[in-house]
Amino acid sequence: MALAACGQKTEATPTLAAALPYQTVTSTQTPTLLPGLVEIVLPTPTIFTYTVVQGDTMNSIAQSTGVSLETLLAANPGISATNLSVGTKLVIPSGNQIPGEPTPTPALLPFQQARCWPEATGGLWCFALVQNAYAETLENLSAQFSLLDAGGQDIASQVVYGLLDILPPGTSMPLVAHFAPPVQLDASLRVQVLTAIRLLPGDTRYLPARFENTLVNVDASGRTARVSGRVLLTGTGTANMLWVLASAYDEAGNVVCVRRWESGTAVKADAPVSFDFLVSSAGPGITRVEFIAEARP
Repeated sequence: MALAACGQKTEATPTLAAALPYQTVTSTQTPTLLPGLVEIVLPTPTIFTYTVVQGDTMNSIAQSTGVSLETLLAANPGISATNLSVGTKLVIPSGNQIPGEPTPTPALLPFQQARCWPEATGGLWCFALVQNAYAETLENLSAQFSLLDAGGQDIASQVVYGLLDILPPGTSMPLVAHFAPPVQLDASLRVQVLTAIRLLPGDTRYLPARFENTLVNVDASGRTARVSGRVLLTGTGTANMLWVLASAYDEAGNVVCVRRWESGTAVKADAPVSFDFLVSSAGPGITRVEFIAEARP
């Protein structure tokens, strides 16, 4: 299974289409970069999250955190109050804290770049590359992407989330937004960080993993690359969930594609998992691909 945010591939890969959260269509063969970034807004949140445990209900969580049920539901769109699963992470609205529970620290994050690539159909792929310069792993990255007209007014806006739940120290991950056609191509882009939480010491929800034998083979067009390699754990335990994120860049260092691959088998330190999939550019040709792994018990 894979999630992708890039142009249409030159060869068919049925596993991609089955998992796309939005339609991927052919981008222009000679992409045009949008005007320079207007604004990147850093966050000033006091946001923290709560992980659902056995016996929790939305009503009991609302009461324990001192918010109304309506406020809690509004802060977590898409979460069903009548079908709450153990392990679900809920956003607790600003200014409220669970008694006796340490509050994760919101992080200020720099963006390394923010760029958009138009599609032949009139849509737009926009990428914002965020870097984790902290010593701790970051969790729950989200940002608001807004397109502005010449007068600085919003013409389209959406909230996006990282394709991985975490961003390890010293790594970068693109956040991506797709604006469906028609899109005003002389618009400018504004990106605002909404959430970025530094993991508390001793958090055991994620397992350390590393790559070996990674290969990137770019086809003759330069716009599609086959990526492969192996992932193994660097400690004890078993990861029953493994994601590999591949981010593709052009010669100028701009993000042109990001795709997430999910393993169908468990991974251990002595039992690596192999991956092999395609990434295809939404803009210029691909010159390099970077990888990040996320492993959970």
